[in-house]
Amino acid sequence: MKASSDLEILYRDQHLVAVHKPAGLLVHRSLIDKRETRFLLQELRDQIGQRVYPAHRLDKATSGVLLLALDPETARGLTAQFTAGAVHKTYRAIVRGYVEPSALIDYALREEPDPLTDAQADVDKPAQPALTHYERLAQVELPEPVGRYPTARYSLVRLCPRTGRRHQLRRHMKHIFHPIVGDTTHGDGAHNRLFRERFDNRRLLLEATALRLVHPRDGSPLSIRASTTPEVQRILAALGWEDVV
Repeated sequence: MKASSDLEILYRDQHLVAVHKPAGLLVHRSLIDKRETRFLLQELRDQIGQRVYPAHRLDKATSGVLLLALDPETARGLTAQFTAGAVHKTYRAIVRGYVEPSALIDYALREEPDPLTDAQADVDKPAQPALTHYERLAQVELPEPVGRYPTARYSLVRLCPRTGRRHQLRRHMKHIFHPIVGDTTHGDGAHNRLFRERFDNRRLLLEATALRLVHPRDGSPLSIRASTTPEVQRILAALGWEDVV
């Protein structure tokens, strides 16, 4: 993980700042990880010398584009866009198996309240609509036996969530039996172990690669991209996918 002074700034103006969040770094303090002492909000504030306001989140295990406001008014406008589903989010992931060339996952998700942080959550709340579009970018078959199969198949996918449910991408890919490699909660332990032993992978292979939205202050189109992290690029190269975009 990068040192606090090394957070990569992808975009910045007087109202917004976007950074490349490393995998393993919490966005803000959480009861779920009481022992953590590093938080992106604190590190970015110290780095740029001003307060920042989050409008969306990335899981601790996910790396990639994270956009924050630099003042409360911009934060309100940004939050409104995310809430309305007006922000186009793109992710890339390595998943188990051969997926279809493209498809829309339309599968409602129930809330996943955490007993430490969501004590007031309504556990009886009906499942909420959740939509994810995916596109297959590449696939590979490895001569590695996993379980009862003599080989192991994987796909590289582009994921575009159209709603923003908690852990939506991880839960949706599990639902269609193509869990994201490295997912210790919704994934497949045997395939996670293969990637750990063969590729020394110790992270969730999910990256937030791009955001497209309208600037909340001047209405101009804004597109922000993050490059693939070195650890993921190393695995892509090992699978023969180094040139896939």
